[in-house]
Amino acid sequence: MRLRALLDTDALGLRLLGGEDELDRTVRGVMTTDLRDPSRYLSGGELVLTGLAWRRDAADSEPFVRLLVQAGVVALAAGEAELGNVPEDLAVACARHRLPLFAVHESVAFATITEHVVRQVSGERAGDLAAVVDRHRRMMTSGPAGGGPDVVLDLLGSDLDLRAWVLSPTGRLIAGPKVAGPGLPADICAKLAAEHLAAARTGRRGPHRVTLGSSTYSLFPVRSSGRSAQASRDVRETVLSDWLLAVEADAGDWPEERLDLLQGVTQLIAVERDRRDAARTVRRRLAQEVLELVQTGAAPAEIAARLRVAAPVLLPGLGAAPHWQVVVAKVEWQDGDLEGGAMAQSLLEEILVDPQATGPEPSDRIAVAHTGDEAIALVPLPAVSIEHDGSETGILADALLESVRDPLSAGLDDDGRVTLGVSASVHSAEGLRGALEEARHARRVAAARAGRVCAAGHQELASHVLLLPFVPDDVRRAFTARLLDPLRDYDRRHRAELIPTLEAFLDCDGSWTRCATRLHLHVNTLRYRVGRIEQLTSRDLSRLEDKLDFFLALRMS
Repeated sequence: MRLRALLDTDALGLRLLGGEDELDRTVRGVMTTDLRDPSRYLSGGELVLTGLAWRRDAADSEPFVRLLVQAGVVALAAGEAELGNVPEDLAVACARHRLPLFAVHESVAFATITEHVVRQVSGERAGDLAAVVDRHRRMMTSGPAGGGPDVVLDLLGSDLDLRAWVLSPTGRLIAGPKVAGPGLPADICAKLAAEHLAAARTGRRGPHRVTLGSSTYSLFPVRSSGRSAQASRDVRETVLSDWLLAVEADAGDWPEERLDLLQGVTQLIAVERDRRDAARTVRRRLAQEVLELVQTGAAPAEIAARLRVAAPVLLPGLGAAPHWQVVVAKVEWQDGDLEGGAMAQSLLEEILVDPQATGPEPSDRIAVAHTGDEAIALVPLPAVSIEHDGSETGILADALLESVRDPLSAGLDDDGRVTLGVSASVHSAEGLRGALEEARHARRVAAARAGRVCAAGHQELASHVLLLPFVPDDVRRAFTARLLDPLRDYDRRHRAELIPTLEAFLDCDGSWTRCATRLHLHVNTLRYRVGRIEQLTSRDLSRLEDKLDFFLALRMS
């Protein structure tokens, strides 16, 4: 704002004492001080308000004014409450240094002037920022993103002193200000996402205000531009996929202009969201093609060819064919009138991202298709390593939901459920159908549990469950192959007869002496073979559960 505008506001009680030729100076801030040298607290462009407590005699005015001018102050306003009229020596010093001088009537509080200046300056800066946001939105809409949402969040911080972050519906940090300052802790992100989803389910319009500890946040929904015009659609269709903008401020008393500005920012971020969805089209199509081949019983060679096409897209630069895991997700609503396949697809793409990953597009290794009311993810593993206990690393069902359960539960409210199933890893096209059925069966196990958000993995498909008649044959075959194939492969390479040894050991009820006698072996040789069986399968033949698993696998093979 201009200094001239201060004189046009009668409520401020300002009277110009000198500097009429300098009234077109721009005021960028305001500061109240009675320090003899306040220069360390000045950054330039301020209107300084003073009660003159720093002045002891006429000689103090000259150095005080000189310090203000050197700091870039645009004007000085002196209060009349303590000394009555403003001293002549101060007016002379201001005239010498061409610093405009105002007198403040004793009936006017400095706080009144401060509030007026801050409100005017903030409004003008918001208008400038709005122009920048609009220009940035046009750039992102017409071509490659001009820096992404991080740039606009930095502008909010530098021009309006607002700290803001973009979060996924699960509370993952997608974008934040790059300028120095503390980030937003993961637990705060998750709580903000939960509050946003809970508020969205009530149908209340944003922004939603939330207080966590000593901080207040205002939450603005970020909706895809393709859906925003369809306000009549059921909120459940988008509640689990829409991003949100979290601003560390209370928007309850904001003027309409600032609220409109933040709405413009959300529209800008929505452009980035739409671009991310478009980039996922290729991966979704690859997953859909593989899924259709698997479900229609295509030849393994045909499926393998399609996997070879998918691998370079999902894992660029990969030299060898990866292992794969299958994850199945289902979103169900109590009234059953919404098909959840597309919802589950968007949600699964988010859940499968590492919760510590930031940015809008860290999920470029995940291909998710949907069919009917379920979503199916094909996840490549660059290399399946073996832990010290012999177990394979990869996606674990419990870990998938650890950081997202609370936000999702809030979005599901009392009428929705999300269930997931995770298969073991497979290294060939032949195993993919079994992995798919295994993941589906694991999801059914999760669905039998209590809770709004549940998951189960292949490790939880205990052998006694395999005896149930509703379990698909492919699941049985996958279980048998996973347990016995390492032994068969070893026998084929080394002629070690581990399978016959296992059968004899179980038939002899685990008796070392009887088994060694039946096989015509020394007991130490038998112990070596059993140890090799345990090493290759990560099982313990002294445990009843593992003995039963081997017994069932041998009978079903």
